[in-house]
Amino acid sequence: MRTWTRTLNRLFRRFGAARSGATAVEFAILGPIFFALIGATMETAVVYFAGQALDSAIHESSRRVRTGEAVSMDADTFRTEVCDRLYGMFDCDAIHLTVTPIDDFADYSASNPMDPESGEMNGAEVFDTGDGGSVMKVEAYYKWPTILNIPGLMVGLTPDGKRLLSATRVFRNEPF
Repeated sequence: MRTWTRTLNRLFRRFGAARSGATAVEFAILGPIFFALIGATMETAVVYFAGQALDSAIHESSRRVRTGEAVSMDADTFRTEVCDRLYGMFDCDAIHLTVTPIDDFADYSASNPMDPESGEMNGAEVFDTGDGGSVMKVEAYYKWPTILNIPGLMVGLTPDGKRLLSATRVFRNEPF
């Protein structure tokens, strides 16, 4: 038994003194953490870029409603108008769009078109461009898929594991 203990002690001392594989061991320990951090940073950047692209597309497209150009449009034409400004990043059929008049700016409230239990979009899509001088609300919602699933860092996900991106504009139509 004593020789067995001495042999183990000798092995552990030799292992502790050896430096030839230290870099490989350190990389094996720290590499996955480093790559997960880089991946999470890149995914966050892409989500912010997608959110900004959606917001810009709604801003530019809602101008057509504000100036009265959209009166001759239908919902599909308006959706195409929005999708043409999204750099091909989105599945245009999955964007939930509503264009509705509201009574006053004070009456604005953000709607949640998603069922909180299942994550399915359940609000009706409405396309009503209103009249000249109407206060309008244009909303777009999109469920952005997540790529990296790091436990503890997935705040704000829908029940089906996606991020809900939204863009809203409230404005008064020009007289037309």
